[in-house]
Amino acid sequence: MIVAGLAGNCAEAVECARALRPDAMLIDIRLGEESGFDAAKQLAAEGQAAGLIMISTHRETDYADLIAESPVIGFLNKTDLSAAAINRLLGAG
Repeated sequence: MIVAGLAGNCAEAVECARALRPDAMLIDIRLGEESGFDAAKQLAAEGQAAGLIMISTHRETDYADLIAESPVIGFLNKTDLSAAAINRLLGAG
């Protein structure tokens, strides 16, 4: 895995996606002062929905409805974050 870019808010995430066209994007549920769910919606509207993975220190069950309604392919708790876990989700997406 190569970290190609970092974003601290929704606008930066969209700009990074436009410029870098990554295979996957990890989006924190809390993206600075904004919601990662808003970033995921904006990215999907830009045609960048493939490979969106929501991450958080919170439990998946805390956000299950929002995750299910979002364009992300899955969720990873930050304690479970690894290249193997990302690849599993990308294979399932």
